[in-house]
Amino acid sequence: MTDLASDFDFDLPPALVADHPARPRDSARLLDIPVAGPFQDRIVRDLPSLLRPGDLLVANDTAVIPAQLDARRGEARIGITLDRILPDGTWHALARNARRLRAGDVLTFAGVETTAGIVSRDAEGGVILRFDAEGPAFDAFLQTAGALALPPYIARPDGPTEADRDDYRTIFSEHRGAVAAPTAGLHFTPGLLAALDAAGVARRTLTLHVGAGTFLPVRGDSIAAHRMHAERGVITAETAAAINATRAAGGRIVAVGTTTLRLLESAAEPDGTIRPFDGDTAIFIRPGYRFRAVDMLMTNFHLPRSTLFMLVCAFAGYQRMRDAYAHAVADGYRFYSYGDACLLHRAPSPGAPA
Repeated sequence: MTDLASDFDFDLPPALVADHPARPRDSARLLDIPVAGPFQDRIVRDLPSLLRPGDLLVANDTAVIPAQLDARRGEARIGITLDRILPDGTWHALARNARRLRAGDVLTFAGVETTAGIVSRDAEGGVILRFDAEGPAFDAFLQTAGALALPPYIARPDGPTEADRDDYRTIFSEHRGAVAAPTAGLHFTPGLLAALDAAGVARRTLTLHVGAGTFLPVRGDSIAAHRMHAERGVITAETAAAINATRAAGGRIVAVGTTTLRLLESAAEPDGTIRPFDGDTAIFIRPGYRFRAVDMLMTNFHLPRSTLFMLVCAFAGYQRMRDAYAHAVADGYRFYSYGDACLLHRAPSPGAPA
């Protein structure tokens, strides 16, 4: 297994980075990547024909919160991106100009009465915040003072637009708490879900609240030195039972997005059985990992040198994914959150560069 981030680099023309989603959503392109043989250029609307009756589609039902906040400590401006809520009700957040902050400082926000106290600060630009509002009052505060924390590669010089509020929300969204959308889910429409139902493909959801750490790059060239940020996840007993029953009946588990896959693998026993889960996961999947829970993965095209590109290389094979991404670049597929998708079949033995 390689330990070099540079082995996961590739050239991506900036023009292929998508600023807006396909309309309608299920008209996005879908690159079908079988274990062997040629790649197939399709569209997302073809997905029901690529699955089988008895398969189970598992999606992430997290909902994005407006996690980007413009705070002040006195006259100093502090950019805050909420990351995840902690069991004691405090929030872990990433902060610009974090070196100016000290425990006991109080942050204010324009146009609202809600404040946040600094509980502690870490060496990596993170802070623990305690807000003086909770529940519905905190939700109202975020709607007033917060903005979507769109990925930095989505160009919005004046901030997120009204269209982004709908575009950056999946049809599965139910449980609020994510900083970033589980973007594979952005491709689904009511019509596509109806077609999956008609094809005999069952559906279940789980919840993984995607944190601000999803935007952080792998620093340096050592993969082993990279630390994943924890994210909160829940798999109910009912969903776990449905997954286990599908596998026992010979159906395939199809993960919608890397967030879904990461939580399923976090909850999997050595034999692939899924147990109910309620807690944090910081699982880091890279070539050499042995998958236990997922047979197929639908996901968008990811950043060079990113942990997510490492994950798909682990799932479908290192050289297979390098070839697939080269095909996608050459054929003009759109990349990242608002871009096109691919459907991966799990390789029998995950590959890695020599």
